[in-house]
Amino acid sequence: MTRRIDVAGLVIAFILLAIAGAIWWDMSSLSISSVYGVGPKAMPMIVAVGLAILALGNAVMAFRGELPARDSLDWKPIVLILGGLAALIALIRFGGGFIFATSILFAATSTAFGRRAIITDLVIGFVIGVVVYLLFSKLLTLSLPVGPLERLI
Repeated sequence: MTRRIDVAGLVIAFILLAIAGAIWWDMSSLSISSVYGVGPKAMPMIVAVGLAILALGNAVMAFRGELPARDSLDWKPIVLILGGLAALIALIRFGGGFIFATSILFAATSTAFGRRAIITDLVIGFVIGVVVYLLFSKLLTLSLPVGPLERLI
């Protein structure tokens, strides 16, 4: 029995390697350095090396023909998550604020993963958005996109 090279697996390996290269290249252009050891370049390096290892493993398995069979594609979760991201971008761009935008993204992602409690997910997303906003804006003194609700806080 001859094994067939999985061309799609090789394409995925190449894409992973390209993303790793882009992250590494972008990290190398950072001019920020740390005086106290680990700096802002550490995490992009770890991600790039991890993606390169995944690319190598995927390429080896594709050459051996050992990648598992792929399932059929279900577009509904993809459309829901992309719709949630589009809503996040639009709300932030047009002044809706970080908290409302992350609430919608959380609910859309939960629905994409099969959960059917949209109102509950909006409330959970709202609470997570408030906590994250407070942590970033008050504790870390970093600015996140401000909307009507964030102005009240």
